[in-house]
Amino acid sequence: MAAGAAGFVVKDSPPEQLVETIRKVHAGLRVVDPGLAAESLARGVSPFTERERDVLRAAKDGASVAEIARTVHLSSGTVRNHLSAVIGKTGAANRAEAARTAEENGWL
Repeated sequence: MAAGAAGFVVKDSPPEQLVETIRKVHAGLRVVDPGLAAESLARGVSPFTERERDVLRAAKDGASVAEIARTVHLSSGTVRNHLSAVIGKTGAANRAEAARTAEENGWL
């Protein structure tokens, strides 16, 4: 929603529900599948800044700090700082665990 989406439905929604959702969104309303909304509330809002998410996305496949820095156009020191922040925010032991936790919670 923060990125501008007007509606969310699960892919196995009945066709009638999908059509109704499209009509509502076309009319200017926002529509969120109740199950998705409940799951999102249970997981909570992402604790990461946009830059921290960028760095963690780049790190999740095991890239080195230098590779991440090139990918996100930051210095290696700044990348280390962001990685340290996401590790702290997730309570993870390392960046791989932080990325796994973030994905499991729908934050990436």
